[in-house]
Amino acid sequence: MADPGSRRAHAQRQQETRNALVFAALAAFARDGYHAASLEGIANDAGFSKGAIYSNFDGKADLFLAVMDNNLAMVRGDGWDPLSNHSQREDAADEPSEMDLPALVRGFALATLEFIASAARDEKLVTALRARNQLMIDAYQRIAEEQRAEGEMLSTGDVARLMVALNQGISVVALSGISDMDDSLMRVGMRRLLDPAGSAGDTSLRTPGGFPGVEDVQRMLRDAADSEK
Repeated sequence: MADPGSRRAHAQRQQETRNALVFAALAAFARDGYHAASLEGIANDAGFSKGAIYSNFDGKADLFLAVMDNNLAMVRGDGWDPLSNHSQREDAADEPSEMDLPALVRGFALATLEFIASAARDEKLVTALRARNQLMIDAYQRIAEEQRAEGEMLSTGDVARLMVALNQGISVVALSGISDMDDSLMRVGMRRLLDPAGSAGDTSLRTPGGFPGVEDVQRMLRDAADSEK
């Protein structure tokens, strides 16, 4: 019978390998795009052979979904607030990335569009994407339930779906180069959805800043690795 300590050590090493591959994949997908990024290059960047990827993932699509999952993990916590000003967060990661952070966020968003266009033709991947979109809807529904305006006729589920649509829609438009479509405008729009009357004169949310994501991904990967030690 295998020693429990050895099993734990093996599981820890496997998790560390997986985390390293996910982080390297984030950078590669952002830099090269979904289709152009190579599994061999990702493995090399992480310090492993290509076989390490197939030991942890079913292929490129599964690896991309794992990167998405790490990004989505932040919305599952009670402290997640889509109305906060991410550009002024005090707990942002202080370790610099090899890529400029806005470029990393934009690059991965573009890669996500590539992935969605490809996955939409694959029944299995469509199901996987639907599940992840539902996570976003559930997260926004929690916010809608907490901040629902008195007398609101729309269900919290409908408000949540509209908030997700606003989030993704503004992100797509911003990718086209329209610089004044940013996360501060998204916050204003979400506040209007949650409390149309109460937010009409509130300009405090309109503080320009880039879209969130990279700092949270970096912090989650480090926290996940630390939790296994």
